Amino acid sequence: RVFYVYVDPKIGEVADCLPGANCGGCGYAGCSDCAAAMVAGEAAPNACKAGGDSVIQAVAAVLGVSAGAAEREIAKIFCRGSQSAAERKFLYKGIQDCRAATLVAGGDKTCTYGCLGLGTCVSNCPFDALSMGDDGLPVVNEKLCTGCGTCASICPRHIPKIVKESQQTASLCCSHDGGKIVKAICDAGCLGCGLCKKACPEKAIEIVKFLSVVDPEKCVGCGDCYEKCPTGASQSLIS
Repeated sequence: RVFYVYVDPKIGEVADCLPGANCGGCGYAGCSDCAAAMVAGEAAPNACKAGGDSVIQAVAAVLGVSAGAAEREIAKIFCRGSQSAAERKFLYKGIQDCRAATLVAGGDKTCTYGCLGLGTCVSNCPFDALSMGDDGLPVVNEKLCTGCGTCASICPRHIPKIVKESQQTASLCCSHDGGKIVKAICDAGCLGCGLCKKACPEKAIEIVKFLSVVDPEKCVGCGDCYEKCPTGASQSLIS
């Protein structure tokens, strides 16, 4: 027993409550490290982003603490620049990885903010919640998505974003180019024109660097913004 190292049995109990995907959404290297941090009091019982409320409650029970209910979070794709909507500068034939493609002249899309469509988020999703659509954009299976954030962190352009499931509206665009530039290179991008902001009765929209940004705390999902949007960038997020 000279080399014996005591391990708190609660670490194993907490680890058994976690999904075991080692997705890293919690900020730790894997589920075991997250469990150890929870037991040590260095991480909250709700640190696991992928497990949802059932995991939070199970962890809290093992630790003997209370944990409030957590709202489910899911990924949304903040780009509508499909193969038919967005202009391309050249035909990319390199490594089929968005991280590699963005190193070649900034990517083949004329829009320097748009989805490159090579599926790096899809191939790295630990829950198989993403697939590539026929239009060249990733599609989220919201039933499988856990909101772990792997897709958001691995995308070189941060196109997938993690939002609360209750968020009703967003401008599905990441471009901060001016409206004249966007109009010339993408049929689906936000022009920063402000029509959505003017139409919103709740004053839930601001235009930040030519991009419409919705405050989910103020938005009631009335739909006035996406009815006025000339490109369809403003969209309902409720399936």
